[in-house]
Amino acid sequence: MLLAIIIFIAAGLAEIGGGYLVWLWIREAKPLWFGVVGGVILILYGIIPTLQSFPSFGRVYAAYGGVFVALAVLWGWVVDKKTPDLYDWLGAAICLVGVSVILWAPRSS
Repeated sequence: MLLAIIIFIAAGLAEIGGGYLVWLWIREAKPLWFGVVGGVILILYGIIPTLQSFPSFGRVYAAYGGVFVALAVLWGWVVDKKTPDLYDWLGAAICLVGVSVILWAPRSS
């Protein structure tokens, strides 16, 4: 379970970090290399989730979506210095509960 969480966090940081660099390049007129590095990181994001041991693509990506939401709230707080409000935290917590249900609910098959 710890490895699954680490892989989800790594994928989330790659997606958010890569997207953020592309954002800075296009929206804030940063140098081209921001976009190039962001693109490479986004390619890595596409690879990282394949390291999960769960057999279902859809289940892995559905669960990852919840992790992404929580990481995006944290990214906005730490990097963009935008303090999340109660509803940001509540929404992220709901998403993480959904992740737990999707991945670890007892199933017969």
